[in-house]
Amino acid sequence: MNILEADGEKLLAAVRELLTAKGLVSNVEIRDRIAVTDAANPGQGARMVAKAWADPVYRTLMLADGTKAAEELGIPMRGAPPLGVLENTAEVHNLVVCTLCSCYPRAVLGYPPFWYKSAAYRARAVRDPRGLLAEWGTMLPDGVKIRVVDSTADYRWMVLPRRPAGTEAWREDQLAAIVREGDMIGVTIPSLPAR
Repeated sequence: MNILEADGEKLLAAVRELLTAKGLVSNVEIRDRIAVTDAANPGQGARMVAKAWADPVYRTLMLADGTKAAEELGIPMRGAPPLGVLENTAEVHNLVVCTLCSCYPRAVLGYPPFWYKSAAYRARAVRDPRGLLAEWGTMLPDGVKIRVVDSTADYRWMVLPRRPAGTEAWREDQLAAIVREGDMIGVTIPSLPAR
């Protein structure tokens, strides 16, 4: 551990001690919150997508209130900014970016990937979204509008991608298995496994 990491650990310990001494939070609450944060991963969002594909009532809820939809599946959202969900259609493809830093729906997707935080991704997503998508292998027909949406500290976004054809009889767990993190950001689209 280098000196900066050691100093950071000391500072974190001091802040925790101060919060507990003031009665603002208990050690148990801190430990529980860390466990919730560490458990968040793209599989959470994939479960939401799969449920929305399979259940029209849940899909309606998810598009109206992503936070409630997440909580309905047991994904804790307490303390997280509100979650909005953008539906990709045959006419519109959504791409999520945080133009300032790395605002990301961590409760449902986990920690943001390194490229999401990069200045290059943030700039290209706004300046040349179609070119950026092509670099990811996502080729959209010319008539499809690309809507770039800014995730902020006040409101986080994720994408409900289009369900791939040929999955109509699949179970939710099978559907969730084909949903990737990039699909829920909008850089990629779900595809069937190669046979």
